[in-house]
Amino acid sequence: MAETISSMDIDDDKIDTKPSKGKNIVSNTEPKSVPWVEKFRPQSLSDVAAHRDIVETIDRLASSNRLPHLLLYGPPGTGKTSTILALARKLYGSQMQNMVLELNASDDRGIDVVRQQIQDFASTQSISFGAKSAVKLVLLDEADAMTKDAQFALRRVIERYTRNTRFALICNNVNKVIPALQSRCTRFRFAPLDAVHVSERLKHVVEAEQLDVPEGGLKALVRLSNGDMRKALNILQSTHMASQQISEDAVYLCTGNPLPKDIEQISYWLLNEPFAISCKRISEIKTRKGLALVDIVREVTMFVFKIKMPANVRVQLINEMADIEYRLTFGCNDKLQLGSLISAFTRARSALVAAAK
Repeated sequence: MAETISSMDIDDDKIDTKPSKGKNIVSNTEPKSVPWVEKFRPQSLSDVAAHRDIVETIDRLASSNRLPHLLLYGPPGTGKTSTILALARKLYGSQMQNMVLELNASDDRGIDVVRQQIQDFASTQSISFGAKSAVKLVLLDEADAMTKDAQFALRRVIERYTRNTRFALICNNVNKVIPALQSRCTRFRFAPLDAVHVSERLKHVVEAEQLDVPEGGLKALVRLSNGDMRKALNILQSTHMASQQISEDAVYLCTGNPLPKDIEQISYWLLNEPFAISCKRISEIKTRKGLALVDIVREVTMFVFKIKMPANVRVQLINEMADIEYRLTFGCNDKLQLGSLISAFTRARSALVAAAK
């Protein structure tokens, strides 16, 4: 007589020793070495910091068993992956590892992976004990990095296995996803996080880790993050490792970004001092504080928007600074580009004087 095997026996015997692909899902018992980005990743949909309208829509679709294929796109660090992982935890509970296939840009994502790994996972019927949903989930993070051939092959796989599998595509640049894939998914755009949401989440981390963060340091973290929660947490953790008090100066020193007061000083020289003096002083502060010229250009650009000047002068100056930044990203000579920056402000200053007459 055959021995009866219970579901618990199956779970105990089947021990997966392979490393999980993609972004790891961290449990609640993290060691101190775990990055805060993973340690404080939202574990449920209610924990997601922002985009409540999108999160609640996806939650309603999942609760009513009407979940479509999803395409989440937007800048990095806005909660796209966290939302899908939180959704997967809600749908599958402890059976998540068996019901979700997660791939990102660190994995091989050519046409062979679509034809073999993804198709094999989507085509097999899952026997899951305790899972709340019968459909499986394929999570393709950074889908815009997939080859065109792989995307065309995936289009057919999505159509063929819709009955028992849902696909969630995540990307930064939606224009790199072929229209045929976009039309098969419900699209949600995750905009950069509002400063209020970033600040609230940072305060939660500061309280949990018992950090010394004055108001100036918090504002600097929010400002440098530019709506990227992942970036904000990475800066917070790296600054904490370098300094006991996470002040404004400590944050800017750790990231290598120029301080606001330095940008004001540089802008004053550019708008008031002769060419030679401006070049000498900016070179000195750049060397003394280890600043990158491209960072100076970006910060001075933001400062220019606050200065009162005729619209035509502002447009011309911003256009010239954009060209300088573009050349710097391609590794052009710093001294030449610094001279070009000072020249642009010299011309703007002449135009301002002419306009005032």
